[in-house]
Amino acid sequence: MAQRPMAGLAAALLLTLPLAAAAQRGRFFGRDRVQVNDNVPYDGRFTFARIRYASYGGWAYDYPTMETHLMTILQEITSLRPHLSGSNVHDLDDPELFKHPIAYLSEPGYWYPSAEEASALRTYLRKGGFLIVDDFHFPNEWAVFERAMRTVLPDARIDRLTLDHPIFDSFFRIDSLEVPYPGRLGEQGLMGEFYGIHQDNDPSRPLQVIINYDIDVGDYVEWSAEDLYNPRATNEAYKFAINYIIYGLTR
Repeated sequence: MAQRPMAGLAAALLLTLPLAAAAQRGRFFGRDRVQVNDNVPYDGRFTFARIRYASYGGWAYDYPTMETHLMTILQEITSLRPHLSGSNVHDLDDPELFKHPIAYLSEPGYWYPSAEEASALRTYLRKGGFLIVDDFHFPNEWAVFERAMRTVLPDARIDRLTLDHPIFDSFFRIDSLEVPYPGRLGEQGLMGEFYGIHQDNDPSRPLQVIINYDIDVGDYVEWSAEDLYNPRATNEAYKFAINYIIYGLTR
């Protein structure tokens, strides 16, 4: 898909978001009383699919505002026609997840999949699903994530990605991987790192998993209409998120 320059994604968002959203029916889940909106019925259109896991509410961080903002921008600047009025939340062992080619996992530093969930995710990835992992930092959170990922793909090699990887040129041409963590940690110098798991551990083959470490792309996107963070960093976060989706759909 051809690349299209976009100088101000956050500014574009302010112009395209509706002033008021229609109320949605929903249900509450988990100890943090997260209100989960009803899933969008499958009709073949692209739907943002978020992974839900037990014991910790971090799976829902930035939900559902991040989804709404990202799908709005996707519709504005790509040929995709994603669902704008809703998104999906799935457990890993939910068969409905297999209808969606891309899944998003937030706060994996607190993710402890069961054997059944790990098996389901393994099957999802082997059937061509693409997983975006986002929003964690500190070595203890990495250790939890890596241990969980090893239950999914025991032999997986986690490669640190460099700027020449195709995922950073799938729609926008990313110029630098130097993107700060949002807020105070980024101001203190914490910069994002990007990792991936390739099919058959072969870097010449497509990614199955993209991993955002020391960075929270979802948080940037969630707050983009509020001008909470540096606009340049926010715009870069959008570029990463859009590239991931285009890559996941076209690899």
